[in-house]
Amino acid sequence: MNIAFSPCPNDTFVFHALVHGLIPGAPDFDVTYADIDITNGLAAGGNGPDILKISYAALPWVLDEYALLPCGGALGRGCGPLVLTADGQPSAADLAGRRVAVPSERSTAYLLFRLWAAQNVPGGIGEIVVLPFDEIMPAVRNGSIDAGLVIHEARFTYRSYGLYMLADLGNWWESDTGLPIPLGAIIARRSLDLEAISGWIRASVEYAWSHPEASAEYVLEHAQEMSPDVTKAHINLYVNDYTSNLGNDGYAAVTALLERAAREGLVPQVDLSLLKK
Repeated sequence: MNIAFSPCPNDTFVFHALVHGLIPGAPDFDVTYADIDITNGLAAGGNGPDILKISYAALPWVLDEYALLPCGGALGRGCGPLVLTADGQPSAADLAGRRVAVPSERSTAYLLFRLWAAQNVPGGIGEIVVLPFDEIMPAVRNGSIDAGLVIHEARFTYRSYGLYMLADLGNWWESDTGLPIPLGAIIARRSLDLEAISGWIRASVEYAWSHPEASAEYVLEHAQEMSPDVTKAHINLYVNDYTSNLGNDGYAAVTALLERAAREGLVPQVDLSLLKK
């Protein structure tokens, strides 16, 4: 069976047991490690892997072929994307007409950014540039980009680049909706045994929590220039109860995001009942 997810610590921590043959009854897996912009494209292309991690914002383009699984993804509180600049006293209005780097045009981060910018940036952003997430902070630091939308461990490391936070989009979303922020979804082809796959993934999450040291070498092997302390902080933030089970709040958050985005014309309108089918 084929699976694709990012090399980020939360994904490698969650899927370590599954892809290393530690979950009874699960098949062998052929793993592709890829940035979220790539996996979003793989899912939408029609020839993607059996199971993969994508942005929740990309769901409207893939729900006919893929089902959202209730476990394995990234959704929580206090873990949203950040808007960074090299300016020590930034304001949202300063982004009008400027160049902003984002990690993917179909990422949840970019969708939240567009919703936030519509409320806070008079005149709108000038140019959007898509960059791999690990290239965004250096680009902001060297001035080739005016601001950057960052995800993952950048929350813990942006100060080391001499950058400043203009906005925490997770805090904005939570204040605006009262809901957790949906970041990364796990999807699987509808033609597969979704109940079995969900069971394997949930078992992998439980194994990771019960044996946190088992995946340490694997996580560090794939982490991009992260210290053990940063990888641990990353995992603690992005792997939580919603990773084991989306639950009512999780589904409500996904529904709210896609409904709001569709009203603004940012994503296609879809039958949201498909989220639980």
